Order: sequence, then C-alpha cells, then structure tokens
Amino acid sequence: MPADSALDAMTGAAEGESDVLLSVRGLKKHFPVTKGMFRRQVGAVRAVDGVSFDIGRGETLGLVGESGSGKSTIGRTILQLEKATEGSVVFDGVELVGLAAGELRRTRPRMQMVFQDPHASLNPRMTVSSIVGEPLLEHRRSSTRERQEKVEELLGLVGLDPRYANRYPHEFSGGQRQRIGIARAIALNPDFIVCDEPIAALDVSIQAQVINLMEELQDLLGLTYLFISHDLGMIRHIADRVAVMYLGKIMELADVDSLYADPLHPYTRALQSSAPVPDPVVEATRVKILLKGDIPSPSNPPPGCPFSTRCPEAVDRCRNEVPVWREVAPGHGVACHLVGG
Repeated sequence: MPADSALDAMTGAAEGESDVLLSVRGLKKHFPVTKGMFRRQVGAVRAVDGVSFDIGRGETLGLVGESGSGKSTIGRTILQLEKATEGSVVFDGVELVGLAAGELRRTRPRMQMVFQDPHASLNPRMTVSSIVGEPLLEHRRSSTRERQEKVEELLGLVGLDPRYANRYPHEFSGGQRQRIGIARAIALNPDFIVCDEPIAALDVSIQAQVINLMEELQDLLGLTYLFISHDLGMIRHIADRVAVMYLGKIMELADVDSLYADPLHPYTRALQSSAPVPDPVVEATRVKILLKGDIPSPSNPPPGCPFSTRCPEAVDRCRNEVPVWREVAPGHGVACHLVGG
C-alpha cells in the first residue's frame, strides 16, 4: 500500500474529508532513562511510539488499552502538557508541536482536559466557585460578579445546585466532584476535551450518569472528545470510532460498529472477550481469551509486533517483523501480519 494510503487508513480519514479538528501524525513521546552521577542517558521509555489519527469536529474517538499502553501520555502530549519527542499535532490548522509559549497560551482555552481522579485534580483548599472560576480569571477579563454568574451557570449545566458554589471539594461525592471537574473544563467554551478515564474512579452506579452528562454537553456545546479508557465495553456507548492501543502503538482503528461486530486484531478480541455482557445466558457461553504474562516494558519493547510476546496466535514472523498498517475495509485499519494478507 502506498505511504499516503496507509496513513489515511491509520488515521481513519475519509477521502475528501475536510472537517478535521485534530490531526496527529507520527507522534512519539520517549522519556529518557538516565544512570550515574552525571545522569547519562542509557535508554528511553517509548510511551508513545509513532501514533497517527484524525478526529473530526463533534466526534468522539475512543482510545482503549491496558494500563501502561501510553493512552494518557497521548492525551497529555496532544495538549502540550508533555513535549513531543517527534511528530506533528495540528489543531484546527495550527501546528502545536514547537509552538511559541505565547501562541500556545492563546490556544489553550480551546483545548481542555477532564482528569481520572476527581479528588486529586481539585484543590482541597479552594471553593467550588474558585475552582470553576479559575480559568475565567486566568484567560478572560471579567468582573467578580460576571465570573460568579458564569460559575453558577456552569454548575447548573453539569447538574449541581449553584448554591453549593462556596463549598469545598471534600463536601461532595466522587460523582459530584467529577461534575465540578467537567464544569471547570467547559468554562472557556472549548472545542476539544481530552477525557482521561473520567469514570474509572467512580462507583459503577454513577458512571452512567457522568457518561450521559458528557454526551448531553457534547450535543449542547458542540464538543469534540478524545475519550481514554481501559474498558472496551464501556467505550462502546460513547465513541463514534475506536483506536485500540498497545505498548505505545495503535493496533486497530475502526468505527465502533465495525470494531465490535468484527474485531480483527487478536488484542482487540482479547479485550472484547474480557468485557462482561449483561445477558447471563450469553455470558455463560462466551469464550474468554486469557492473555499470559504482563505487558512488556516500553523501555525494551519486543523486536517484532509489540503484542507478539502475549499473542495466542503469534508465528515466527510476528516475533521478528514489525507489521505494516493496512486498511482491510473502508475506515477499518489494523497492524497485524495475520490479517489482510
């Protein structure tokens, strides 16, 4: 497959598509490993190792994989909270990698993040009013009264009583704290939000409430999401397309219906088999794929396919040759020697 065609397959970009908000090409983030008194670099942790994808306006791209696969690092690098080692991140036509600090500051209000742990991401010494109003104070010129009115409006949008604005984070439940974090993220009317496992730390009983809230806000405000999760079953309910990640690389990318109906990569099938089904009859007949061993160290990845050390279908070629990304159906790409010839 020609290089340009392979890249289009990997990003999931449709031919003639022009309404792309975020375009990531060849993104790498390597953390140096140092040793000795003089901190000499002796290696690197390849947290993200050559990732490419597009996200259209108003779309939700789900990014799934085990802990340690590099999902959160991708989100932080896209937002320039971590400096990219290599590659390109173009947001609405603006290249973010290497962007001057002043220009980046002017772009930041349009890109926000909702963090995994709502307890750790909220300052316990600040009131809810101060937490939600801080972005307005930092990036917008407004009076104290205008900020207070905006804070009350934002709390109402996320389903919290505006009268709670002067309370502190410890006075709220986990689900309520995550709503506060979401209110802070949408305070500056962003276009794009990285959702870094926003429901992982919440009780199962309230996870659906937060997901429903995020979908309502997406429709109301025209938001675009990169939704990071380790739960392939949950991501099905919010994503339009899904990228499956393993050891810093994307293994498979497709629209949500295609991925769940016909998962092609052995790793995708293993993740899908581990997600419980609410029907006890179906659940009792399902065959679960148990992966042996742990995910390899990103500082010393295997020489061939990243998944070859745990793949139940691996052959010699998998252990020695890096698979080429190929499009096996329109919009459905995969990196596996055993798929698509």
